[in-house]
Amino acid sequence: MRHAVRLQMLQSKLADIQVVRPIGRICAARGNVLNVSGLNEVAKIGDRVEVTRQSGETLSAEIVQLSQTDVTIIPDGAFEGIALGDRVTIDSQPKIAPNETWLGRIVDPNGTPLDGRPLGQGFVTRPLKCAPPAAATRRALGARMNTGHVVFDTMLPIVRGQRMGLFAGSGVGKSSLMGQFAKRMSADIVVIAMIGERGREVRHFVDDVLGSEGLQRSVIVAATSDQSPLLRRRCAWTAMAVAEHFRDEGLSVLLLADSITRFAEAHREVAVAAGEAPVLRGFPASTSHMIMSLCERAGPGGPNHGDITAVFSVLVAGSDMDEPIADILRGVLDGHVVLDRSIAERGRFPAVDVLRSVSRSLPGAATTQENEMIAETRKLLGSHAQNQMMISAGLYTQGTDPDIDTAIQAWPHLDKVMSVVHEQDAAHSFDQLALALRRGGGQVGKQRSPR
Repeated sequence: MRHAVRLQMLQSKLADIQVVRPIGRICAARGNVLNVSGLNEVAKIGDRVEVTRQSGETLSAEIVQLSQTDVTIIPDGAFEGIALGDRVTIDSQPKIAPNETWLGRIVDPNGTPLDGRPLGQGFVTRPLKCAPPAAATRRALGARMNTGHVVFDTMLPIVRGQRMGLFAGSGVGKSSLMGQFAKRMSADIVVIAMIGERGREVRHFVDDVLGSEGLQRSVIVAATSDQSPLLRRRCAWTAMAVAEHFRDEGLSVLLLADSITRFAEAHREVAVAAGEAPVLRGFPASTSHMIMSLCERAGPGGPNHGDITAVFSVLVAGSDMDEPIADILRGVLDGHVVLDRSIAERGRFPAVDVLRSVSRSLPGAATTQENEMIAETRKLLGSHAQNQMMISAGLYTQGTDPDIDTAIQAWPHLDKVMSVVHEQDAAHSFDQLALALRRGGGQVGKQRSPR
């Protein structure tokens, strides 16, 4: 069997060998793009090309625009050393060949290992961009996934195949939360896309946030902030292709993408360089389709496949939930979680603003009694939030409104339980929530007896 697999891998590599390779020449350099003559009749949008400098060094690039006379390419690296007349050869459309040996590894958007060790390749190559499963054959959302966080196991459940958005500003615990998801959530495989991240943060996330336990079942695809927008954009597509590989093998995959904002910013750089106008508050019109087509590839698979449960993070400047990327994602995902800076500043983590967050897996992901408990909790938190200014200023007199009295009593217990992290299943999270409601005088908590 092993020899047969190796033979298939060899056959796949031989099939990719090009006997004849068309050659073009650099004919112009304008802004962030290069123009190449001689390839316009054979090139396709998205083709990878290789530029050979006069010194003999090579540089990868991608075709982003075609015309009758030449093609436009954007290199993956710096332009220095490129001269008119430099040779350009077409490589192929970007592909990867993941397999189980990728677990525990860090790769770049081209599938090249970043940890200095050889990386095995599967015998079937996958394109970085492909169509999602047919809508008519997709399964429904699956069972609730344990996260180890009371707030997610109760108020904001995540089920198999769900696509959630994590909306946060910088420094409010987004990366730490995603690392905890990677370690604790009940999935077979975890694929992490680190898009446009700082180089130091990649190592910090792997060593300190994810840890050896989380890394063992994870594949990390990383493109740092100093790299070409092509690589940063490709990072999200490569991570999705890796997730699709394991999904097609029948596994439950957790995809964590940090962040879609940087994916959109990378696409903006490429699209504007290729001539597209930035009409959507600085973003080109194709941004919406680019984000939607990526997100749609996640979710439940077909009848014989697994599923991709996805958490896409979004950087929201100044907590502006109406900025273009946040607005696009809210409309295409199955729920959104808002991390609030004011909650983080008072030391409660994860800093989830429950009232501004929603999971569209409810009410189906919870029982009738659990939904009643969730509704009671939201009612109490909402009542406290609506009257918080009056309460903080000392203008409210106890006994004036029984609902506000209950909300004031329950708020410290409910706020505390939202930060609880444990090693047990989701049933334990509801027990914790029931206890908090009971201590705070909530009606559902009184009716619920401990397990």
